[in-house]
Amino acid sequence: MPLNSAVQIRIDDVMTCYFRHIRKLFSELGIEVTEENKREIDKKIHEVLGVEYKNCSVTWRAFKEARDTDSSFIARLEAALSQFKK
Repeated sequence: MPLNSAVQIRIDDVMTCYFRHIRKLFSELGIEVTEENKREIDKKIHEVLGVEYKNCSVTWRAFKEARDTDSSFIARLEAALSQFKK
């Protein structure tokens, strides 16, 4: 499993339930997910999607739909997560 050398933990240990599916997107956007910021990132994603926090399966479905149908979604997501850039 990949290691995050800064904190020496497995990346999957840091991920919330759907984060593992969007690891590549986080990397492309320069977003660093850590144990300390994962909940805030998760809350921001829920907020961008308009989904109640902590509903992972609904969030993942909404994420896939927005990614596939909303041309401004990735830009809005990147703006919302800008404070978490490496």
